[in-house]
Amino acid sequence: TNQEKPMKHRLIRAGLLAAALAFACANAFAQAYPVKPVRIVVPFPPGGGVDVTARSFSKKFTEAWGQPVLVTNRPGAGGNIAADSIAKSAPDGYSILITTTGHAVAASLYKKLPFDPIKDFAPISQLISTYLVMVAHPSMPGTLKEIVALAKARPGKLNYGHTGLGVAPHLVGEMLKAEAGIDFLLVAYKGDAQAVPALIANQVQFGYSPPNSVAQLISAGKLRAIVVSGANRSSILPNTPTTAEAGFPEASYNGWVGLFAPGG
Repeated sequence: TNQEKPMKHRLIRAGLLAAALAFACANAFAQAYPVKPVRIVVPFPPGGGVDVTARSFSKKFTEAWGQPVLVTNRPGAGGNIAADSIAKSAPDGYSILITTTGHAVAASLYKKLPFDPIKDFAPISQLISTYLVMVAHPSMPGTLKEIVALAKARPGKLNYGHTGLGVAPHLVGEMLKAEAGIDFLLVAYKGDAQAVPALIANQVQFGYSPPNSVAQLISAGKLRAIVVSGANRSSILPNTPTTAEAGFPEASYNGWVGLFAPGG
């Protein structure tokens, strides 16, 4: 009826006003973030590839936001200790996890996790794509085929250093063992900051590391670059062949480093 139309129009106007107010409030809240320091949690010790990436991005975030962005290291359990701390943090954007592909495969490697790797996290962004470089003590042979031949001649005698169950250096080592049909002892460390000195000291003979953790040591002759794991050669190490070029394509690897907030 004619009397109902003004009422309907008033309801529509009220609804539009409420929606506008809600949008304005939400927009004001979004613009207000962050109003206090933000914490980025790294699942590995200081000095490794993920830690270096976190500290590089934290500087940019600090400049952009005008708030301190603090990097905290919580190593252990292949990244699961740090992930659990974020899963149980308030979902307000002030505690963020930076992690690797290991986060995506943890549920396949551990019988029980203290968190759900999907439901308990809100993915924010991939920061970088990654690859690894196999490095060896200078006393080792200079090619992957020669190292494989040495491992076959001395089964179980060579030591392979990696940075924890389920993270990329561990899994790539397992892939190489399977494809090449060789056996070597896998030795776990909490992070690159521990694994790389063990390589230099010849406590472990070879292993995979992020290139930014070992490039200077390769240049200095303290470590020898054997192969890079990616599909293409590295611009940092252009003379180092890929794993596929060296004859072992099934042990190739490309991964990522990304940011996650608590679920919700």
